[in-house]
Amino acid sequence: MKIAVIGATRGIGLATTQGALADGHDVTVLARRQERMPIRDPRLRVVEGNAEDAVAITEVVRGQDVVYDCLGTTQLFQPVTLFSRCAENLSRALAPEQLLIAVTGMGAGDSRGHGSLLYDYLFRPVVLGRMYADKDRQERIIMRDIDRWIIVRPGFLNNGPRTGRYRALTDLRSVRGGRISRADVADFLISQAGSPSFIGRTPLLIY
Repeated sequence: MKIAVIGATRGIGLATTQGALADGHDVTVLARRQERMPIRDPRLRVVEGNAEDAVAITEVVRGQDVVYDCLGTTQLFQPVTLFSRCAENLSRALAPEQLLIAVTGMGAGDSRGHGSLLYDYLFRPVVLGRMYADKDRQERIIMRDIDRWIIVRPGFLNNGPRTGRYRALTDLRSVRGGRISRADVADFLISQAGSPSFIGRTPLLIY
């Protein structure tokens, strides 16, 4: 397949890029600077640009079968618009047949209130409040303006190994918290490229 990854230089995006290349896919990634991409592969194409730049997003998604939005930010105490601006750009650039798989997180949308007590009442509102406000905007844009989408909400992330032993939950009535490795999130993302079973849904990933 032809796969694009936005936010590919670290974390879930990097693990997804590595996994997609290992599975034999052609991968195009967006990076602010080409030298930030730690992988070199004949099937990897790097487009330099910013996810808030509509021209760069259009270039990255052109001709792709699946587009992954794995953006992250470390700017926790400043206004955040990265996620929603990228979603707006994607909504204009994606063709109806292309599939967008976007990673947000536990606490976005209707998964809010399903973390631990400390996370729900202190960490999310105080430390991550600006980021998750924009992730909520991002999700609304995707649901409203993009034809084929999956929104993936990982639990608390760690750098553990790929195990393949995780749950993808859409019924959160009994869920309070939960962890998952970035490698296993990437495993799920790649599995949905070839056989998408969660189109139009928002699975929460935890062990």
